[in-house]
Amino acid sequence: MTAYPHMLAPLDLGFTTLKNRVLMGSMHTGLEETKDWNRVAEFYAERARGEVGLMVTGGIGPNLEGSVLPGAAMLSNAEEVASHKIVTDRVHENGGKIAMQILHAGRYAYGPMCVAPSPVKSPISPFPPAELDEDGIEKQISDIVATAGRAKEAGYDGVEIMGSEGYFLNQFLVTHTNKREDRWGGSYENRMRLPIEVVRRTRAEVGTDFIIIYRLSMIDLVPNGSTYDEVVQLAQEIEKAGATIINTGIGWHEARIPTIATSVPRAAFAWVTKKLMGKVSIPVITSNRINTPEVAEEVLATGCADMVSMARPMLADPHFVKKAMEDKSAQIAPCIACNQACLDHTFSGKISSCLVNPRACYETELQIVPAGTRKSIAIVGAGPAGLSTALTAAERGHDVTIFDRANEIGGQLNMAKQVPGKEEFWGFVDWYRTMVAEAGITVQLNTEATVETLKGYDEVIIATGVLPRDPEIPGQDGDNVHSYIDLLRHKVETGRRVAVIGAGGIGFDVSEYLVHEGESPTENLPEWMKEWGVADTEDHRSGLDPKGPQPEAPARAVTLLQRKAEKHGKRLGKTTGWIHRAALKMKDVEFVGGVNYERIDDQGLHVSFGEARENPTVIEADDVILCAGQVPERSLANALEAEGIQCHVIGGADVAAELDAKRAIDQGTRLAATL
Repeated sequence: MTAYPHMLAPLDLGFTTLKNRVLMGSMHTGLEETKDWNRVAEFYAERARGEVGLMVTGGIGPNLEGSVLPGAAMLSNAEEVASHKIVTDRVHENGGKIAMQILHAGRYAYGPMCVAPSPVKSPISPFPPAELDEDGIEKQISDIVATAGRAKEAGYDGVEIMGSEGYFLNQFLVTHTNKREDRWGGSYENRMRLPIEVVRRTRAEVGTDFIIIYRLSMIDLVPNGSTYDEVVQLAQEIEKAGATIINTGIGWHEARIPTIATSVPRAAFAWVTKKLMGKVSIPVITSNRINTPEVAEEVLATGCADMVSMARPMLADPHFVKKAMEDKSAQIAPCIACNQACLDHTFSGKISSCLVNPRACYETELQIVPAGTRKSIAIVGAGPAGLSTALTAAERGHDVTIFDRANEIGGQLNMAKQVPGKEEFWGFVDWYRTMVAEAGITVQLNTEATVETLKGYDEVIIATGVLPRDPEIPGQDGDNVHSYIDLLRHKVETGRRVAVIGAGGIGFDVSEYLVHEGESPTENLPEWMKEWGVADTEDHRSGLDPKGPQPEAPARAVTLLQRKAEKHGKRLGKTTGWIHRAALKMKDVEFVGGVNYERIDDQGLHVSFGEARENPTVIEADDVILCAGQVPERSLANALEAEGIQCHVIGGADVAAELDAKRAIDQGTRLAATL
């Protein structure tokens, strides 16, 4: 008897059956653009081996003008069909099913050839689109349909037609982007004509025994978006046009409401999909922030959908479904929705991967194979760098011992998990604890490793992390001055007025911690929706509350300061920085930049501005929190080198950038793969 009967139940589509109710949703990984089709094939084959019911590729452009950016993957000729067949054959050999997403970006296409229903420029692209005429619209339809035909020829089990997230088909649906007055604009019947025609002609092209998923925007989260009634009407027409499945899209890319970041509650939008259940007779998939078998099972058991889409969880652990089937869900590497190695990479033009799993998208390069010689390995530091090294080394057959002076594993992750909106880090540390025990790794906590301790090991790895940088501010030794460690680890109490020195990632986290009291909105969906101004689509068009965001009053008055005269959070994640800035501004956090820190006293923090140290000002504060950067903790490494003992230095002990778990885990995994 499985613990997940709904998630693991097969789904009969008539002409074919999916082995379970889990879809690996589409992700832009950048792999198809490498043209290394063996690498692409191995990425998807690994997920097929993990027993996912159906997977969808990253978006494939139907033509040059519709491709997300110049050089993006397309499927436009016989040579490309042969390349894609390498992928589909590998997936089928491993027992999987795969659909290809056809993505026409419309005005989101990052290039001068972009086209749209009307010449309305996107706020997230510098290129104004050209307005399509009748012939231009016919070309787009024909190209999409032809691409679907080639996908079938390439051996795909189906296609997903991208009609959500503000892409091309979505742009025709709403008056926000469709200003036309011909048969493709004006009334809703006219505005929905294009997606219906695309699905109808695609079905005619591919025949009856081929999956067509239509990705439908259930809640636009932009002004003048679709109403609930329009969404239902479109879904019903898409079913009539020949779709096999409707998949849920949430929010346009330009929406100013977070939809997939870690601060979004789990399954935050399942209620949106549930509103469509019973309105169509084909299966409906729900999406966004579903990252454990327990969440997926609850979503399905409560009738929110027929199937769940999990994209990034399949980066974190390609064997997600297989482990659930084998009652090993505690061993599933968790997607923490950090965006750091997936979406941030995508929008920076890099190959995607995963902070939790550096092998994601690097399956052919980063191979973990049994070691030729079993070694004794000592690792000092049980943070993400040390733990990732330990797990990979143990997997290869080495005898591993971890030393840490703390009383629990996790290192600085244990501070991150205290921050409202970062609750996923609790599960991340729990997973490490499970996997360390499963691997039989020896862990010596409350232990100060010394040179003598480490003598005799075949390999010594120093992952001792970082120390706070000393900002050397007169008065910083006062009772009203604390480090971020005092606050997040030792839970020091602060007054109601707090100045935070340093506006990097830690400064933002500390500010978030200070302005909240009580339950985190991430743990309370109604509160989170109110905070960001998300409303029921039946009550308000597009799911936007006309009152706008209504956050709880801040628990403290916080001033966030930095030396640089630049935008606060400039170096935060490319896809999450705006969320952090918006969240703090909603809590009335004051951003002050270009300052010199003169001194701290009972009044608060004394600052001046610019090189000339002008305009001396007192930031009145009961307490001051220091988040002024970090330096590597290399004392043990230096002592070992002085004794002639060779060691490997990784993570923050190597480079003390922001608390960079992504680099630390990748570095540790890659080191252990070579020992």
